Amino acid sequence: MIGREEEIKILEALLYSNRPEFLALYGRRRVGKTYLVREFFNNTFSFYATGVQKGDRKQQLRAFKEALVKYGDENKTIPKDWFEAFSRLEALLGKEEIVRDFRSNKRIVFLDELPWMDTAKSDFKSAFDHFWNTFGSAEKDLLLIICGSATSWIINNIVKDTGGFYNRLTRQMRLMPFTLRECEQLLQSNGVHYTRKQIVESYMVFGGVPYYLNYLDPGKSLAQNIDLLFFRENSPLKYEFGQMFHALFHNSDKYLNIIRELSGKKSGLTRKELIESGKVSDGKELTKCLEDLEQCGFIRKYHDFSTRAKSVHFQLIDPMCLFYLAFIENGKVGSWMDHINTSAYYAWCGLSFEKVCLLHIEQIKQRLGIAGVSSNELSWSSKKTKPGAQIDLLIDRKDDIINICEMKFSEEMFIIDANYEESLIHKVETFRKETGTRKALWLTMITFSGVANNEHKHIVINELTADDLFAIYTG
Repeated sequence: MIGREEEIKILEALLYSNRPEFLALYGRRRVGKTYLVREFFNNTFSFYATGVQKGDRKQQLRAFKEALVKYGDENKTIPKDWFEAFSRLEALLGKEEIVRDFRSNKRIVFLDELPWMDTAKSDFKSAFDHFWNTFGSAEKDLLLIICGSATSWIINNIVKDTGGFYNRLTRQMRLMPFTLRECEQLLQSNGVHYTRKQIVESYMVFGGVPYYLNYLDPGKSLAQNIDLLFFRENSPLKYEFGQMFHALFHNSDKYLNIIRELSGKKSGLTRKELIESGKVSDGKELTKCLEDLEQCGFIRKYHDFSTRAKSVHFQLIDPMCLFYLAFIENGKVGSWMDHINTSAYYAWCGLSFEKVCLLHIEQIKQRLGIAGVSSNELSWSSKKTKPGAQIDLLIDRKDDIINICEMKFSEEMFIIDANYEESLIHKVETFRKETGTRKALWLTMITFSGVANNEHKHIVINELTADDLFAIYTG
């Protein structure tokens, strides 16, 4: 199994514990949640069932019945409600011949895509609550795993529940996309031999989502693969963007409106700015949508250095969404092969490389030797000085240093000329003057191939390259 070392440690701890265990596993669609559980337990479950996407109550109960029968329930009728369904599951788990994990002798119950089971006006949650609190929580050899891409449902109904599930969950696990290093390992295991430049570019398109990367044909270049996956009539990922949001969220149009508004602003928008766009309405629903999008990893929430206590910015950071909205939805690009090496292509590379860096802040800190130093990752834009200045990544450290990060994509070594040196000095000094900070300011260049040695490089304190983003994060 590629990556997932920390997640495997958690699963092992749950497997060998001497108490009932209840794990909630969540994360964005296609990130590999089901694959992780199936591989770790070698598909050896006492019971496994999955919800039916967009299925009604009867369809969900029918699918649950089929799973019950498969694992040994002799009653072949569809349960009349969820209370009966879970009662039959309880009886099934009590059978002597029930399948057990060969390593721990535990009974493993895996309920996949659990949020889909909770249809409108059903008794699902009450019945599930009753099943765990009256049966599961007393079974020392039971490990219950629930999983779902509808992250907000699991968080709001299980993790943050103040009713029957309050304090009942024994562990939660948010599965994140792969890092660059893990993507490299996955591609190599699939026989896809790309340079690190090509791997970084693939990350700019697919992010670290294993499902998408597994589509890459080893016998074709990255550009050929992108054309085949997005720009042909029957391309497998051509409609993934819309399908992804419809599968994750009810009222998905509200989420898509937010995503589209954020896609047009490189540094993101505040809540007020989102509302002022006229396409997003204020209220509790907006709060929920933003929280859901953040939990799924589509957006990040960050503060401006100067106004951190007053305003929060929301920035679209998911590479797949950014790529789709930039090149596919508008139909302006008919072929990626024809688009590469154009000025628009290089502009996209510059912006996308910044997002890749923002998704690898832990690796950046590790290479800077500050993995164990508490810090805040912020941005800043000038409010007073003209010409103004903007910094997309500040690492504000507890050891009285601020790394001012400049992120630049260049196939060749990046050259700091006299004009750019002057611009960098202006940026640093403007930041110092406007914020009044007394911390040391260290200019940190993060480039793809490194910074060329010349008389202007002396202002750079720290230098990282794309290879540093491939570092194994050790915490």
